[in-house]
Amino acid sequence: MSPPHSLAAGAEPYKDTPSPVSLDSSVFFSETTSSVSDPLDFFVVNVGGSRFVLSRELLAPHPETRLGKLARCTRGSALELCDDADPPGNEFFFDRNSQTFQYVMNFYQTGDLHVREELCEISFLQEIQYWGIDELCIAPCCRERYSRRKEQKENLDVRPRFEPEVGDEDFAGALCPALRRRLWDLLEKPESSRAARTFGCLSIAFVVVSVVNMVLISLDLGEDFVAALLFDALELACVAWFTGELALRFLCARDKCHFGRSVLNVIDLLAILPFYVTLAVEKLRGGSVVLENAGRVVQVLRLLRSLRLLKLGRHSTGLKSLGWTIAQCYEEVGLLLLFLAVGISIFAAVAFTLESDRPATTFSSVPAAWWWATTSMTTVGYGDMRPDTVAGKVLAFLCILSGILILSLPIAIVNERFSVCYVALKAKEAAARRDTEEAAEGGVGVNATWRRTVVVGDT
Repeated sequence: MSPPHSLAAGAEPYKDTPSPVSLDSSVFFSETTSSVSDPLDFFVVNVGGSRFVLSRELLAPHPETRLGKLARCTRGSALELCDDADPPGNEFFFDRNSQTFQYVMNFYQTGDLHVREELCEISFLQEIQYWGIDELCIAPCCRERYSRRKEQKENLDVRPRFEPEVGDEDFAGALCPALRRRLWDLLEKPESSRAARTFGCLSIAFVVVSVVNMVLISLDLGEDFVAALLFDALELACVAWFTGELALRFLCARDKCHFGRSVLNVIDLLAILPFYVTLAVEKLRGGSVVLENAGRVVQVLRLLRSLRLLKLGRHSTGLKSLGWTIAQCYEEVGLLLLFLAVGISIFAAVAFTLESDRPATTFSSVPAAWWWATTSMTTVGYGDMRPDTVAGKVLAFLCILSGILILSLPIAIVNERFSVCYVALKAKEAAARRDTEEAAEGGVGVNATWRRTVVVGDT
């Protein structure tokens, strides 16, 4: 929307004042020696060099705003609401953005608050909060765009909760600070040196080898003891690498509690814990029934070795973005699950009612119908259960159609959030690499340059 250029309704302009100049000028209305006819009813507001004549009648409907309070206050208390004042000329000065104030003026004139397309939403919010205007007053034509873009900018300011804050470690005053700093950079900052990049590549290689080895162990190789011995050796080597890596990180970390709360470190622990639990149970099991049952549980715990794939999230921006997106879209995901649960319950009950009287029907109960409704709404359709009646087939069509619509509702939100998270993390990594290169060229300590790293989203 183009900026409003008209004066306030009911306000008397300066006499002999020329027409408004462009917004590039330092003064929106040229200054003259003329005065307002009745200083009790009109006063001048000077915002960033642009002067506006306002009437108390215009501001009366908005007494809760800053200018509404200014119109009703005495001259002695006016300085509490403005930066400076000229009582003889009845002029009040505000060191604020004059272009944004034109939209504030338009709000007083029309009652609608519009948002500039090119203005930062966070900056616009700060301006209207200064003038005492609630963001709920934003006109419907601008509200959706403003809310969406404001949410995106706010999300950029949130540090990923699953990402370890590797740049916040300060080893000053700790035991062996130089050695711990070098080890920390080697383990946590692959962009810091060639050795750190090599270590990161080795860590990825061990994750891939471990996953491939886990798949090969599940094959039936008969009496091939050589292959079994080789797989066990690979498993032992991978676990030893993961254990040493996690132990070194733990020993280098200054704040052990913060280190233990990191999601990535918890994943690293869960990736190696089943191996040691299995080993301990197999050694102590003997003939005890309790330990025999524990051994069966350990067989299930071995499935946790698949969590080693999540270790790639430490080295992959895409996986980090996915984790951040899921963490930030928990409300949308919750709504999706709620809609699916309601739809499954309704369609399952109706399908059971329509199909239960058929001979040899697979809809033997409502819980059995839940499985059919789940596979239908998620558009999987295994075919193990299907309706036989015409009404049941029409219901199946409605169930599938509803599932498509429900699943597509949050997709746009999640996709947009993922794009924002991915761009934010890429920008952060680029800033970290740039600061590291500047530190290497200028001889500045890595710890000092990291503290100067701009967190993505700060302006």
